[in-house]
Amino acid sequence: MTRLTPSAKPELRFNGFHGSWTICELGDYLTFKNGINADKDSYGSGYKFINVLDIINNDFITNELITGTVNVDKKTFEKNEVLYGDLLFQRSSENREEAGQSNVYLDHNNSSCFGGFVIRGRAKRKYNPVFLNYLLKTDLARKEIISKSGGSTRYNVGQDTLSEVKIYISGDETEQQKIADVLSAVDKKISFLKEKHALLGQYKKGVMQKLFNQEIRFKDKYGNEFPDWQEMPLSRLSVKVSSKNTDGSVTQVLTNSAKDGIVNQGDYFKKDIANQGNLGGYTIVEKDDFVYNPRISVLAPVGPIKRNHKGQGVMSPLYTVFRFKDQNLLDFVEQYFNTTMWHRYMHSIANFGARHDRMNITTSDFYALPVLIPSKEEREKIVAFIRVLGIKCEAVKKQLELTQTFKKGLLQQMFV
Repeated sequence: MTRLTPSAKPELRFNGFHGSWTICELGDYLTFKNGINADKDSYGSGYKFINVLDIINNDFITNELITGTVNVDKKTFEKNEVLYGDLLFQRSSENREEAGQSNVYLDHNNSSCFGGFVIRGRAKRKYNPVFLNYLLKTDLARKEIISKSGGSTRYNVGQDTLSEVKIYISGDETEQQKIADVLSAVDKKISFLKEKHALLGQYKKGVMQKLFNQEIRFKDKYGNEFPDWQEMPLSRLSVKVSSKNTDGSVTQVLTNSAKDGIVNQGDYFKKDIANQGNLGGYTIVEKDDFVYNPRISVLAPVGPIKRNHKGQGVMSPLYTVFRFKDQNLLDFVEQYFNTTMWHRYMHSIANFGARHDRMNITTSDFYALPVLIPSKEEREKIVAFIRVLGIKCEAVKKQLELTQTFKKGLLQQMFV
């Protein structure tokens, strides 16, 4: 743990503030209390009830943002009431780095209560609650809290350990307010960019569905309709890839992620799942091959089909690998498989059997998958339009990431 000196100064300060920040214990500013442990039938109605997810998923907490409720008597509620300016801490986590995460309650008009997996910190000395919320998210404060967490399978913090957490704090309320205002403004920008990115993503998804089900059609350069789309089975458009890595010469193991597409297995899982000495039965995939993963998820309710942009590698034999005969189709079918247009057919042929997390589909049924193919010129217009939308989404995503990095820098420099 970092050895803390009695006083220090942050790197970045507003004009007019020169004094050192002083070290103190969190218990000098807050008194702590554990929350309600009600029986399971008490949940689902009654008072708004703060749980761990409310702490993790929000920049700050208000009554409106709380999703849970608990039915308790008025005396119990008042004993566990959460008021404006109270700090809430996560008591335990499977991951040590997440133990003791905190948030602040910023609702002047409505109070709430809190659960047994949460610890409430209430002011016994005056502080700016927004400022203190940001302070507790700095690297130094997080390291202090994490270092005091205990446990083996789960990591816990308690009232006593939180009381002993050392923090550097400015005693000047004006400086606290200025720091809080700047970081709040950055958070508003981040929230705006998140919403903008989500809306662009929804718009792109909706437009893609309409393009591929032909609700939206382009016209040629003379303003005429393009020809009707042709329906063809996947077997006519592609060939099955079945080359095995019998000599073990290919060592890059790839996986098909519903969210990220074809990725290196070690990077995705942060460890190698496959045994490097037992890759002989794995299928060799080349750049621009397509891979179907039968594992279903929220993001891929019939399993994802993704294009390989990573280059040569090997995939588990559980995956279906196929290669399109016409390279001019690649960009179009890649976007097609990002829609849900083909999902109904997959549901119609699937036999889930005992594995409810995996689609069970015969090879012949899979390659009978019907694909509608427009003319080359219309395909190019569709792909170009989707690409423009993708560029806009990526631009907002990049702006969001830069703003988040900027905020992280401010947290490091505006606090000790």
